[in-house]
Amino acid sequence: MRTQGLQFERAAETFLTLAGLQIIARNYRCSYGELDLVMLSHHTLVFVEVRQRRPSRFYSAIESVSKKKQQCLIKAALMFLAEHPEFQSHRCRFDVVAYRNENEQPLWLKSAFTDG
Repeated sequence: MRTQGLQFERAAETFLTLAGLQIIARNYRCSYGELDLVMLSHHTLVFVEVRQRRPSRFYSAIESVSKKKQQCLIKAALMFLAEHPEFQSHRCRFDVVAYRNENEQPLWLKSAFTDG
C-alpha cells in the first residue's frame, strides 16, 4: 500500500512541477503526521496532501481529508515552518491533489482548507 501511495505522490509532484511549482520537501514527518509534498509557488509555500480513492458512494478522495486530518496537517506545517525559518515570511496554503485512478489526470484543489 505504501508503494502505491509513493507512486501517486511522485505523479502529483510531476504534475505540480509541470504546473510551475518547485519541490521543497517530500514526505516531511513529525510528531503530528506527514506532509506528502511541500512546494513553492512564487512566494507561497504550498503544503500538498495527495489522496487516492476509488469512486465511492460514501466519500471521495477530497472528502477523505477530514477536519481531524486537516488539523494534523496544519500542525505539521507549523512544525515545518519552525524548522525552516527561511520560509516563515512566505504565504502558505493547503492543496489537495486527488486521484481516482492512475490513468486519469488528478483533481487539484488549491486552498482546499484554511487554518481557521
